[in-house]
Amino acid sequence: MVTPSPPAPGTLLSTVRGALPTLTPAERRIGELLLKEPERFARSSISETAELARTSTTTVVRFYTRIGYTRYKDLRHDLTEEALRERLSAGEVPSEASDIARDDALDQVVAKVARDEALSIGDTAELIDISALGKAVAELAGARRIDVFGVGASAIVSMDLQRKLSRIGRIAMDWPDAHAAWTAAAVLEPTDVAVAVSHSGATHDTVEFLRLARERGASTVAITNILTSPLSNEADVVLHTSARETAFRSGALGSRIAQLMVVDCIFIGVVQADYDAAVSAIRHTYDAVRTRGTRR
Repeated sequence: MVTPSPPAPGTLLSTVRGALPTLTPAERRIGELLLKEPERFARSSISETAELARTSTTTVVRFYTRIGYTRYKDLRHDLTEEALRERLSAGEVPSEASDIARDDALDQVVAKVARDEALSIGDTAELIDISALGKAVAELAGARRIDVFGVGASAIVSMDLQRKLSRIGRIAMDWPDAHAAWTAAAVLEPTDVAVAVSHSGATHDTVEFLRLARERGASTVAITNILTSPLSNEADVVLHTSARETAFRSGALGSRIAQLMVVDCIFIGVVQADYDAAVSAIRHTYDAVRTRGTRR
């Protein structure tokens, strides 16, 4: 097995969060322990970590190797720095209590949601592959047609991308259900692009949409939180988000905010690819809506 490179500075927690679905049960317990109590993890020896995670020291070694480290002390060093950054960013909201509690007052709810969403955006900005983003922008900018699809909360994101692209004169389609998306993907051409949005990267309907598009020779782009996912396997370009999801808000808030940030970056990149025409289209669409709104 090829050992991945260590996470870039400030992205260790994001890397572990994204790797959880691919880990063995014992390795996942270690990863969850790291995410739940990063500062305690950073102070613990290998044997202490193994005991806390109810596993062996060999499994701890396998865990940190899986995420790119060759020495446990390097993992602890990077984790100490990132845990400090998280604590400073969190202010009065501790990282270990970021989920909504039954008796939280509304000001606590606001603080916790704002914290997690801000960190989702910040982590995604640090983690996103700029080269992959550039490839996605180039594919969309040169496409004859762009089809976008997502399920659940991701459907909101796919619709947002379609509306943005349509506003600058791009032929973009967003599909309301899986069967419509599949039939559309089945007639795409090599000059077209299919964009799929899925936090887990494992949603069957979304994976099938991208598979059908790829089978037709269309370029495929995935926006997902999990790099090594079924959706990623069907994508020519993968744009990785880093969303803060908890049991209470799973798949609803953090993922959507991170995905929307990536969509905004894609859209602005496509605008820049043909700036004058895009700005002119935005002006025309604004005038059309403004004029209609003032009629009596």
